[in-house]
Amino acid sequence: MSTLVVPAREGRGLHVKQGQRLRLSTPQGAQCADFFAFNAANVREFLSCPHTWVSTFSIVPRQGHVFLSRFRRPMLRFALDAAGGAHDMLITTCDQLRYEFFGHVGYHANCADNLMTAMRRLGYEVPVVPQAVNFFARSSVGPDGQLSSPPNLVPPGAYVELEALMDLICVVSACPFDLEVPGWEISSGHSKGLSELLIDIL
Repeated sequence: MSTLVVPAREGRGLHVKQGQRLRLSTPQGAQCADFFAFNAANVREFLSCPHTWVSTFSIVPRQGHVFLSRFRRPMLRFALDAAGGAHDMLITTCDQLRYEFFGHVGYHANCADNLMTAMRRLGYEVPVVPQAVNFFARSSVGPDGQLSSPPNLVPPGAYVELEALMDLICVVSACPFDLEVPGWEISSGHSKGLSELLIDIL
């Protein structure tokens, strides 16, 4: 298939067959990608970060790890990391209420709405917004438990490859977070601003 462009601030979904590899790249670098996966035969089964933590003994996804569903079934294998390990499974998906919490007035594009819109375009209504795997982003937990998500250092052209272990519907949101919140910059702490992501099926 041809390259699928995920415009800045938007989301896109696609079907990925068992055995196929999905390559997700950040052409300009530093753009956080919220990644979701659903069982194509039953969208009530979705990739679960907490269930994955328990099986990998890690809150950071690493090459070779297997992402599990909420039913603890293997969904994807992290086949290749060409982004220097800057990934996150702690920061929950942004939504309208997060922007209001930080003082934004009016509507703001967000990953939760991007997920719902992308799934509806494919003919699906999902019951919940799962916690995303945040590729090309990093978070840290201090000794006192303080959580932060500073600007990431992912270079232009960085990418990851994921191998589907069942037939899936995958959604990628080019995270719209652009508020100036100290210690919580994510993608917004870069002068280049938010940018598009690319998806290829190999």
